[in-house]
Amino acid sequence: QVQLVESGGGFVQAGGSLRLSCAASGRTSSSRVMGWFRQAPGKEREFVAAINWSGGSTLYADFVKGRFAISRDNAKNTVYLQMNSLKPEDTAVYCCATAMRGGNSRSTDDYDYWGQGTQVTVSS
Repeated sequence: QVQLVESGGGFVQAGGSLRLSCAASGRTSSSRVMGWFRQAPGKEREFVAAINWSGGSTLYADFVKGRFAISRDNAKNTVYLQMNSLKPEDTAVYCCATAMRGGNSRSTDDYDYWGQGTQVTVSS
């Protein structure tokens, strides 16, 4: 089992920035990939970014390239999502997830454990 706890969400005006954190605990040595997903009201959950624990390779959704950056701190078992130039359409609940096998993936099916999520609200 792996437990994931997100933090750092909040309310921000358009153009602002937030940094989300996801702290992992439990069987973290078996975790291979960490991903961020988001879900807006009335919409399906969508992939945002992913990072590989070992090599640090990253994968991004097209809509966040150049604005968001995912990073990791292996010593702290924590993954971050730096979000800049936020837009009202970025408003959503952001969740982190971990995959116990494979490489970076955009598919929710490839992730085994999920956090509860943190709300991000961007006003216009």
